[in-house]
Amino acid sequence: MPTQITQIDDDARSVTIYRIDGEMFADDVELIRRIAMQQKFETGNSIVIDIADLDLLDSDAASLLRELERDHGFEIAGAEIFLQNLVNAAEKA
Repeated sequence: MPTQITQIDDDARSVTIYRIDGEMFADDVELIRRIAMQQKFETGNSIVIDIADLDLLDSDAASLLRELERDHGFEIAGAEIFLQNLVNAAEKA
């Protein structure tokens, strides 16, 4: 499944949310980083990356997401939901 990125601007809270759906690989994280850094520079908004709707997150992408959180102050949301969906899928199989 291709990666789909939806940008949601919450001007009232000065937050930009990137909702990611599908599969996430290192190249996808790099694209999100470039887009989000530009958005943060232009608006001053905080950045949230929502991964709740992911079907797959490869290990390189996970490491890069962690760097975005640590080095740039991005918030990673939805990890609990993503993990619970993986557990549910494994139990069904």
